[in-house]
Amino acid sequence: MVAFLANEDEAARRYAEWTGKTCRDIGLRFELRQVTRTQLEEAIIEANEDDGVNGIMVYYPVFGDAMDQYLQNIVDPAKDVEGLCHTYRFYMYHNIRHLDEAKTQRCIIPCTPLAIVKFLEHMGIYNSKLPYGDRLHGRTVTVINRSEVVGRPLAALLANDGAHVYSADVNGLLELNRGQGLHLKRYLTNECSLTLEEALARSDIVIGGVPAKAYKIPTAQLREGVVAINLSSVANFEDDITSKASFFVSSVGKVTTVMLERNLMRLWQYQRKARAEAEVKETDAEADAVAEEEQAAKAYA
Repeated sequence: MVAFLANEDEAARRYAEWTGKTCRDIGLRFELRQVTRTQLEEAIIEANEDDGVNGIMVYYPVFGDAMDQYLQNIVDPAKDVEGLCHTYRFYMYHNIRHLDEAKTQRCIIPCTPLAIVKFLEHMGIYNSKLPYGDRLHGRTVTVINRSEVVGRPLAALLANDGAHVYSADVNGLLELNRGQGLHLKRYLTNECSLTLEEALARSDIVIGGVPAKAYKIPTAQLREGVVAINLSSVANFEDDITSKASFFVSSVGKVTTVMLERNLMRLWQYQRKARAEAEVKETDAEADAVAEEEQAAKAYA
C-alpha cells in the first residue's frame, strides 16, 4: 500500500505513522510518500500504473475544495483502498453492494464509515434477526458531519441498512431514510425542519465528527441509554457522556486502520483474479492462433 501525505495536518501524520506500524505488524508492506500538493496528481497517476502497488490512499484535506474530489476520482478503482472514487461512491449511495453480476466481489467502502458499522454490529445494534440490508430498521441516528470523506457516506450506509438518519452540518439538517421496510432499493434525502436539539432527543445513536476542540454535544440533550460514537480527532462529547450513554466509543482510529487493511486485501484478491483471467484469455488466444496457423498450413498443403 502506498499512502500520500501532501498536507501539514498533524492528525494525518499520526494516522500515517499508526497505519504504517499496524501494516508492518501483520506483514503488509506500507510506504508513505510525502509530496507537495502540486505534485500529488502526477504521483497518484504513477502509482496507478505501477504493478507493484496494490492499494493507494491519500490523507485529506489537501486543497480543501473541489480539487480534493478530483484527486479522489483519479485513483484507480482497482487500487482505491479508501473507496472514495466516483465508482465506489456511486455504488454506495445507490445501495449497489457488489462489483460484478455474479456477486463474488464486494464493493470497497470508505474506511471510517465502515469502522462505525463494525462498532454497531459488535454492540448488537444491528438486529441479526432482520433481513440483511434492513438490520437497522427502527433505529434513529444523528450524524454530525456531512463531509464527502466521512459524514455523508456514513449517513448513506446507515440509511441503506434501514436506519432513520439525521445528517447535520453547519448548513442545517437533512433527513435520510428508505421508508418502511424494503420497498425502496436505496435511501431518499429530504429537507428537515427539526433543530439539531430535536434530532438528538429522538436519536438512539449519536455520532460526532466535528474537528473543532470547542465543539461539544450537550449530554443533557441526549436520550438515556444513547449509543455515542466520537469519530473526530478531538472530543465532541462532554466529559459526563458515560452517565447517559449505554455505549461510548471515544475513538475509531484503530478499527478504521483495520478496515483499510481489509480493503487492501480485498483489492489484492480482485487483482490476482483479474490477472489470472487475463492470462487464461491470453493462453486461449495463443492456442486459437496456433490452431488457425495449422489449419492454414493443411489447406495450403
